[in-house]
Amino acid sequence: MADENNQAPEGAGFEAQDAGAGAPQEQQGRGRGRGRGGPGGGGDRGRGGRDGNRGRRDDRRGQNAEDGGEELIEKLVHINRVSKTVKGGKRFGFAALVVVGDGKGRVGFGHGKAREVPEAISKATASAKKKMLRVPLKEGRTLHHDGAGHFGAGRVYVRSAPQGTGIIAGGPMRAVFESLGVADVVTKSVGTSNPYNMIRATFEALGEQTSPKSVAQRRGKKIADLLGRGGSQTAEADAAAIAE
Repeated sequence: MADENNQAPEGAGFEAQDAGAGAPQEQQGRGRGRGRGGPGGGGDRGRGGRDGNRGRRDDRRGQNAEDGGEELIEKLVHINRVSKTVKGGKRFGFAALVVVGDGKGRVGFGHGKAREVPEAISKATASAKKKMLRVPLKEGRTLHHDGAGHFGAGRVYVRSAPQGTGIIAGGPMRAVFESLGVADVVTKSVGTSNPYNMIRATFEALGEQTSPKSVAQRRGKKIADLLGRGGSQTAEADAAAIAE
Protein backbone atom coordinates (compact mmCIF):
# COMPACT_ATOMS: atom_id res chain seq x y z
CA MET A 1 0.00 0.00 0.00
CA ALA A 2 2.83 2.33 0.81
CA ASP A 3 4.47 1.63 -2.55
CA GLU A 4 1.23 2.27 -4.36
CA ASN A 5 0.75 5.48 -2.43
CA ASN A 6 4.30 6.51 -3.23
CA GLN A 7 3.95 5.68 -6.90
CA ALA A 8 0.69 7.56 -7.27
CA PRO A 9 2.12 10.94 -6.22
CA GLU A 10 5.13 10.38 -8.47
CA GLY A 11 2.89 9.78 -11.48
CA ALA A 12 0.78 12.74 -10.55
CA GLY A 13 3.91 14.79 -10.25
CA PHE A 14 5.05 13.79 -13.73
CA GLU A 15 1.61 14.62 -15.10
CA ALA A 16 1.67 17.95 -13.35
CA GLN A 17 5.12 18.69 -14.73
CA ASP A 18 4.02 17.72 -18.22
CA ALA A 19 0.95 19.89 -17.92
CA GLY A 20 3.00 22.72 -16.50
CA ALA A 21 5.57 22.40 -19.28
CA GLY A 22 2.89 22.29 -21.94
CA ALA A 23 0.93 25.23 -20.63
CA PRO A 24 3.51 27.90 -21.42
CA GLN A 25 4.04 26.49 -24.92
CA GLU A 26 0.32 26.50 -25.52
CA GLN A 27 0.05 30.02 -24.21
CA GLN A 28 3.02 31.07 -26.28
CA GLY A 29 1.48 29.41 -29.33
CA ARG A 30 -1.77 31.22 -28.68
CA GLY A 31 0.08 34.49 -28.25
CA ARG A 32 1.92 34.02 -31.52
CA GLY A 33 -1.30 33.06 -33.23
CA ARG A 34 -3.02 36.21 -32.06
CA GLY A 35 -0.04 38.33 -33.09
CA ARG A 36 0.07 36.89 -36.61
CA GLY A 37 -3.42 36.12 -37.72
CA GLY A 38 -5.69 37.23 -34.90
CA PRO A 39 -8.56 39.61 -35.51
CA GLY A 40 -6.78 42.43 -33.71
CA GLY A 41 -3.03 42.20 -34.25
CA GLY A 42 -2.69 40.14 -37.42
CA GLY A 43 -4.98 42.18 -39.64
CA ASP A 44 -3.56 45.49 -38.52
CA ARG A 45 0.02 44.30 -38.92
CA GLY A 46 -0.69 42.87 -42.39
CA ARG A 47 -2.37 46.01 -43.64
CA GLY A 48 0.25 48.22 -42.08
CA GLY A 49 3.02 46.15 -43.65
CA ARG A 50 1.55 46.46 -47.12
CA ASP A 51 0.90 50.15 -46.80
CA GLY A 52 4.34 50.67 -45.29
CA ASN A 53 6.05 48.86 -48.16
CA ARG A 54 4.14 50.90 -50.71
CA GLY A 55 5.07 54.07 -48.91
CA ARG A 56 8.75 53.13 -49.02
CA ARG A 57 8.53 52.31 -52.72
CA ASP A 58 6.93 55.68 -53.41
CA ASP A 59 9.71 57.37 -51.44
CA ARG A 60 12.32 55.58 -53.53
CA ARG A 61 10.62 56.66 -56.72
CA GLY A 62 10.60 60.24 -55.53
CA GLN A 63 14.29 60.07 -54.67
CA ASN A 64 15.12 58.62 -58.07
CA ALA A 65 13.17 61.40 -59.78
CA GLU A 66 15.00 64.00 -57.74
CA ASP A 67 18.36 62.38 -58.45
CA GLY A 68 17.58 62.33 -62.17
CA GLY A 69 16.71 66.03 -62.06
CA GLU A 70 13.30 65.52 -63.70
CA GLU A 71 10.44 67.39 -62.09
CA LEU A 72 6.98 66.26 -63.14
CA ILE A 73 3.74 68.23 -62.89
CA GLU A 74 0.93 66.08 -61.50
CA LYS A 75 -2.68 67.23 -61.79
CA LEU A 76 -5.71 65.39 -60.46
CA VAL A 77 -8.40 65.75 -63.13
CA HIS A 78 -11.29 63.73 -61.72
CA ILE A 79 -12.04 61.41 -58.84
CA ASN A 80 -15.13 59.25 -58.62
CA ARG A 81 -16.54 56.96 -55.95
CA VAL A 82 -17.38 53.51 -57.27
CA SER A 83 -19.12 50.59 -55.58
CA LYS A 84 -19.23 46.85 -56.01
CA THR A 85 -22.24 44.87 -54.84
CA VAL A 86 -21.32 41.72 -52.94
CA LYS A 87 -23.20 39.23 -50.81
CA GLY A 88 -22.88 41.24 -47.61
CA GLY A 89 -23.72 44.61 -49.17
CA LYS A 90 -21.63 47.11 -51.12
CA ARG A 91 -17.90 47.70 -51.19
CA PHE A 92 -16.95 51.27 -51.95
CA GLY A 93 -13.79 52.40 -53.69
CA PHE A 94 -12.41 55.38 -55.55
CA ALA A 95 -11.30 55.90 -59.16
CA ALA A 96 -8.83 58.67 -59.96
CA LEU A 97 -7.82 60.27 -63.28
CA VAL A 98 -4.41 61.97 -63.24
CA VAL A 99 -2.41 63.91 -65.86
CA VAL A 100 1.40 64.05 -65.57
CA GLY A 101 3.80 66.21 -67.59
CA ASP A 102 7.26 67.72 -67.44
CA GLY A 103 6.25 71.14 -68.79
CA LYS A 104 8.67 70.72 -71.72
CA GLY A 105 6.66 68.78 -74.29
CA ARG A 106 5.96 65.45 -72.56
CA VAL A 107 2.59 64.53 -71.08
CA GLY A 108 0.67 61.40 -70.12
CA PHE A 109 -2.51 60.36 -68.37
CA GLY A 110 -3.55 57.38 -66.28
CA HIS A 111 -6.33 56.14 -64.05
CA GLY A 112 -6.38 53.86 -61.04
CA LYS A 113 -8.85 52.39 -58.58
CA ALA A 114 -8.38 51.51 -54.92
CA ARG A 115 -10.21 51.40 -51.61
CA GLU A 116 -8.62 54.69 -50.49
CA VAL A 117 -8.16 57.98 -52.34
CA PRO A 118 -4.36 58.37 -51.87
CA GLU A 119 -3.69 54.86 -53.14
CA ALA A 120 -5.93 55.42 -56.19
CA ILE A 121 -4.06 58.63 -57.01
CA SER A 122 -0.67 56.92 -56.67
CA LYS A 123 -1.79 54.12 -59.01
CA ALA A 124 -3.05 56.63 -61.58
CA THR A 125 0.16 58.64 -61.36
CA ALA A 126 2.32 55.55 -61.89
CA SER A 127 0.21 54.56 -64.91
CA ALA A 128 0.51 58.07 -66.39
CA LYS A 129 4.30 58.08 -66.05
CA LYS A 130 4.52 54.86 -68.08
CA LYS A 131 2.49 56.27 -71.00
CA MET A 132 3.97 59.71 -71.55
CA LEU A 133 3.74 61.22 -75.04
CA ARG A 134 6.16 63.73 -76.58
CA VAL A 135 4.50 66.60 -78.46
CA PRO A 136 6.54 69.05 -80.62
CA LEU A 137 5.97 72.67 -79.57
CA LYS A 138 6.46 75.85 -81.60
CA GLU A 139 8.83 78.22 -79.82
CA GLY A 140 8.19 76.15 -76.70
CA ARG A 141 4.84 77.84 -76.06
CA THR A 142 2.18 76.72 -78.58
CA LEU A 143 1.29 74.06 -81.14
CA HIS A 144 2.68 73.97 -84.67
CA HIS A 145 -0.69 73.58 -86.38
CA ASP A 146 -4.38 73.00 -85.75
CA GLY A 147 -5.72 69.57 -84.96
CA ALA A 148 -8.80 67.58 -84.01
CA GLY A 149 -9.43 64.40 -82.11
CA HIS A 150 -12.39 62.33 -81.02
CA PHE A 151 -13.02 59.40 -78.74
CA GLY A 152 -16.48 57.96 -78.27
CA ALA A 153 -18.96 60.83 -78.19
CA GLY A 154 -16.30 63.42 -77.38
CA ARG A 155 -14.71 65.68 -79.99
CA VAL A 156 -12.06 68.32 -79.39
CA TYR A 157 -10.43 70.94 -81.59
CA VAL A 158 -7.06 72.54 -80.82
CA ARG A 159 -5.54 75.58 -82.56
CA SER A 160 -2.20 77.33 -82.29
CA ALA A 161 -2.38 80.88 -80.94
CA PRO A 162 -0.17 84.01 -80.93
CA GLN A 163 1.83 84.96 -77.91
CA GLY A 164 -0.19 86.38 -75.04
CA THR A 165 -3.36 84.43 -75.80
CA GLY A 166 -3.06 82.10 -72.85
CA ILE A 167 -4.70 78.70 -72.42
CA ILE A 168 -8.27 78.97 -73.67
CA ALA A 169 -9.49 75.62 -72.46
CA GLY A 170 -11.65 74.28 -69.71
CA GLY A 171 -11.88 71.28 -67.48
CA PRO A 172 -9.65 68.30 -68.26
CA MET A 173 -8.12 69.92 -71.37
CA ARG A 174 -6.62 72.75 -69.34
CA ALA A 175 -4.84 70.26 -67.08
CA VAL A 176 -3.32 68.55 -70.14
CA PHE A 177 -1.93 71.76 -71.67
CA GLU A 178 -0.64 73.10 -68.35
CA SER A 179 1.24 69.85 -67.75
CA LEU A 180 2.48 69.83 -71.34
CA GLY A 181 4.00 73.30 -71.03
CA VAL A 182 1.81 75.06 -73.60
CA ALA A 183 1.29 78.75 -72.85
CA ASP A 184 -0.89 79.83 -75.81
CA VAL A 185 -3.62 77.63 -77.28
CA VAL A 186 -7.30 77.84 -78.21
CA THR A 187 -9.44 74.73 -77.79
CA LYS A 188 -13.06 73.71 -78.13
CA SER A 189 -14.82 70.55 -76.97
CA VAL A 190 -18.01 69.32 -78.59
CA GLY A 191 -20.22 66.50 -77.40
CA THR A 192 -19.75 64.70 -74.14
CA SER A 193 -18.28 66.27 -71.03
CA ASN A 194 -17.03 62.94 -69.71
CA PRO A 195 -13.47 63.70 -68.53
CA TYR A 196 -12.16 60.27 -69.60
CA ASN A 197 -13.39 60.70 -73.19
CA MET A 198 -12.23 64.33 -73.33
CA ILE A 199 -8.73 63.39 -72.17
CA ARG A 200 -8.45 60.56 -74.70
CA ALA A 201 -9.72 62.80 -77.51
CA THR A 202 -7.21 65.51 -76.55
CA PHE A 203 -4.35 63.02 -76.61
CA GLU A 204 -5.47 61.80 -80.03
CA ALA A 205 -5.29 65.39 -81.31
CA LEU A 206 -1.87 65.90 -79.73
CA GLY A 207 -0.59 62.63 -81.19
CA GLU A 208 -1.15 64.00 -84.71
CA GLN A 209 1.04 67.06 -84.11
CA THR A 210 4.16 67.24 -86.30
CA SER A 211 6.95 69.79 -86.62
CA PRO A 212 8.33 71.27 -89.88
CA LYS A 213 11.71 69.77 -89.02
CA SER A 214 10.38 66.22 -88.92
CA VAL A 215 8.37 66.73 -92.12
CA ALA A 216 11.42 68.13 -93.92
CA GLN A 217 13.54 65.18 -92.85
CA ARG A 218 10.87 62.74 -93.97
CA ARG A 219 10.46 64.38 -97.39
CA GLY A 220 14.14 65.08 -97.89
CA LYS A 221 13.72 68.83 -98.22
CA LYS A 222 14.79 71.97 -96.39
CA ILE A 223 12.63 73.63 -93.78
CA ALA A 224 12.66 76.91 -95.73
CA ASP A 225 11.15 75.12 -98.74
CA LEU A 226 8.21 74.04 -96.64
CA LEU A 227 7.56 77.40 -94.97
CA GLY A 228 7.73 79.76 -97.96
CA ARG A 229 8.18 80.16 -101.69
CA GLY A 230 11.63 80.17 -103.21
CA GLY A 231 13.42 80.59 -99.90
CA SER A 232 12.21 84.07 -98.94
CA GLN A 233 13.90 85.87 -96.08
CA THR A 234 10.92 85.33 -93.75
CA ALA A 235 10.89 81.62 -94.49
CA GLU A 236 14.64 81.37 -93.93
CA ALA A 237 14.38 83.22 -90.61
CA ASP A 238 11.55 80.94 -89.48
CA ALA A 239 13.50 77.91 -90.58
CA ALA A 240 16.56 79.06 -88.65
CA ALA A 241 14.44 79.60 -85.53
CA ILE A 242 12.95 76.12 -85.85
CA ALA A 243 16.33 74.53 -86.44
CA GLU A 244 17.68 76.11 -83.28
